[in-house]
Amino acid sequence: MNRDTAPAATGRPPARPATPADAGGIVRMRSEHVLPEPLSEEWVRRCTDELAPRLSETGDARAFVVDAPDGGLAACALGLVHPVLPAPASPRGLAARVQIVATRPDLRRRGYARTVVSALLDHLSLVEHITLFEVHASVEAAPLYRELGFTGSPALMRMTRPSAPAAASGPESGPAWLPPEQYAETVLKATAFACVYFTDEDDRPLQLRSVYSPGHPWQLVGGTMDPGERPWGTAVRECREETGLTPAGPPRLLGTVYGLPGTEWPYSTIGMIFDGGRLTAARIRGIVLNPQEHDEVRVLPLVEWKALMPPRDFARLSALEEARRTGEAAYFGTWDWGNE
Repeated sequence: MNRDTAPAATGRPPARPATPADAGGIVRMRSEHVLPEPLSEEWVRRCTDELAPRLSETGDARAFVVDAPDGGLAACALGLVHPVLPAPASPRGLAARVQIVATRPDLRRRGYARTVVSALLDHLSLVEHITLFEVHASVEAAPLYRELGFTGSPALMRMTRPSAPAAASGPESGPAWLPPEQYAETVLKATAFACVYFTDEDDRPLQLRSVYSPGHPWQLVGGTMDPGERPWGTAVRECREETGLTPAGPPRLLGTVYGLPGTEWPYSTIGMIFDGGRLTAARIRGIVLNPQEHDEVRVLPLVEWKALMPPRDFARLSALEEARRTGEAAYFGTWDWGNE
């Protein structure tokens, strides 16, 4: 395999494998463009002395770089190879962590990051036959890694690549089936929740005030699913725990909610919200709150909730009111974490 990535063949800027002589440039890229605070010159020297021998063929570091037109490095991707116990997903007993990916700010949005990361992953998988990969990604960089095959939250994304090169599969060959436990590592990870939407007899939404979430103070009755539960079972349990009420079945789905991970939570979320019906004034007065979770029950016309909630919370509440009114279940697909 040619370890260089030729621009004429790929349409991308050229990437080359790093050598021990590139250690200082990679360390400075990390210091200036990755770390929250730059390293002192002493630490730059120490890190360079540590990295240089590890970039040799007998070391545990592999890197690809793009050279800047005016000298130095435009971009780099560094991976560290480490031993793991052999398993179907890692028959060689090796895995790799993408440790550094950096692009000089004035040379961004040219495809350099994709080029160096792709070259690094191709080399590790096709030349060194490493099959397990991990990366700690920023929220902004996570979409690139998902395109390259990583799954999971930005806090820890993983990928399994078959040990055989993809080009070895001819047009007649079938899909590369993975053992269930290996395939499970590649699929989306998400947390699930279920809620109940109540109103009073005048169709005014009922919500509970949280004691632990100042950013989202007013919430629907409900919560996160426990292992082994089904969504309606979660809704019933959470309703009893939070209010003392037991919603009557059969379940009627009002809406489905989905959100991408973010700084507040490392996983995607998916939830189902069921119609709890209309409560009489006496039933509302009889609600018993769990003081560890909520300290107030409030019923208001929909328009009056807007000033009390973040925009996406109110948008979700409005979608549920519309679903109740029209009888058509809502889909709210932008419940992203850290995105107001």
